[in-house]
Amino acid sequence: MMMNDFNDNSKLRDKCGVFGIYDLDGEDVASTVYYGLFALQHRGQESCGIAVSDTEGPKGKVISHKGMGLVNEVFDSDNLSAMKGDIGVGHCRYSTAGESTHENAQPLVLNYVKGTLALAHNGNLINAPELKDELSQTGAIFQTTIDTEVIAYIIARERLNSATVQEAVLRAAQRIKGAFSIVVMSPRKLIGIRDPYGFKPLCIGRRGNAWILASESCALDTIGAEFVRDVRPGEMVTVTKEEGLVSDTSLCLPEEDQARCIFEYIYFARADSVFDGVGINRARINAGRFLYEDSPVEADLVTGVPESGNGAALGFSMASGIPYGPAFVKNTYVGRTFIKPGQSSRESAVRIKLNVLAEAVRGKRVVMVDDSIVRGTTSDQIVDMVRRAGAKEVHVRISSPPFRYPCYFGIDIPEKDQLIANGRDVEEIRRIIGADSLAYLNIDRLKEMAGGLSICKGCFNGEYPLEPPKYDIRGEFER
Repeated sequence: MMMNDFNDNSKLRDKCGVFGIYDLDGEDVASTVYYGLFALQHRGQESCGIAVSDTEGPKGKVISHKGMGLVNEVFDSDNLSAMKGDIGVGHCRYSTAGESTHENAQPLVLNYVKGTLALAHNGNLINAPELKDELSQTGAIFQTTIDTEVIAYIIARERLNSATVQEAVLRAAQRIKGAFSIVVMSPRKLIGIRDPYGFKPLCIGRRGNAWILASESCALDTIGAEFVRDVRPGEMVTVTKEEGLVSDTSLCLPEEDQARCIFEYIYFARADSVFDGVGINRARINAGRFLYEDSPVEADLVTGVPESGNGAALGFSMASGIPYGPAFVKNTYVGRTFIKPGQSSRESAVRIKLNVLAEAVRGKRVVMVDDSIVRGTTSDQIVDMVRRAGAKEVHVRISSPPFRYPCYFGIDIPEKDQLIANGRDVEEIRRIIGADSLAYLNIDRLKEMAGGLSICKGCFNGEYPLEPPKYDIRGEFER
């Protein structure tokens, strides 16, 4: 199916969003973390949490609250006002490794011999099972099923032989493999680190005398903070009252060895964010422009499947001169879950969430742009809806190459046998979804789309920047 909000099992999702802040003037930060997470809600809707501490209060006292659901469902004015502290971390989660339970909600708060840590993580570790087994053999007892707890334990163990907590974080980062953007709160420090390949985004902001770390720059805009820069792939930054922001780049790789997740540009990041200097909206417009240049078609209307196809649809229209306009109405009152119709019901889950503007498509040749086709289980329904509304022709354009391989770094792409592009060519897929024509973005265009930066294309060509695990470590992906 096309990657949209039509049902929970067919929409690709990213692991999480992370947020951290240290107000060096001593102001309470819980409400700021709340609004930061609100801006990152698109990155995860299963659970969320906030942990804060007062750097002038009892050392190691952490106040935390987390739960299942959206940010505005888990938090209210009462529990936020009770969270006093000038340093804090927050997290919103979608599970790509580990079950969707309250125990797996983040941030994780760890009490150990050296004090406390609160940690939030975006990404997926490919060596988590081996590390977990190693830790278990030496007495570690795990309370969750997420790889974030493995990271927390390793940091705590490394801290026993490190002069500072940031040294422990750096040592831990050398032991873990995979995708990680992490924010760590210790009693007197805020630390952020990004894996050497730069799979997941992490940026730095400032508001007055407060330093902020966030998965995306849109969160900085929401809280009125200034975007300072991105955390570099492999870089660790530490915020302290004495020194402000300090950088360590000892784990950084050359640009040509880095591997940003291309789907941040295609789909996951919010359109108003900037990722490593590349505006997400501009990248999507460029993808649409490339689609027209490589796969032109004569038509009367270009439309995007909301919301993820809109940017590329606009780019296709700009390049082709074919008018751009909305052809779908999305039911914004359908939340993350709803009572899905049974197999015997005449109603369709697609039609509950989406309807076609018949007057926009009647008698027209329509180009319908979306970001991907994953399983293909409902794409035919969307095409059929447009035809039934009166379109003469329906041409589908996809702003990513065909998915042929799973992802092990934090995106829930299923196994190969569940992917519609596995073992099929484009013409076969076109017949299955019932389109008059179908074209994907050329894989050679991806780097240009990402502003020339080095990217990971493993889900398209099977060439991963790290050796993938020998078995599927991705929890609920093994359906």
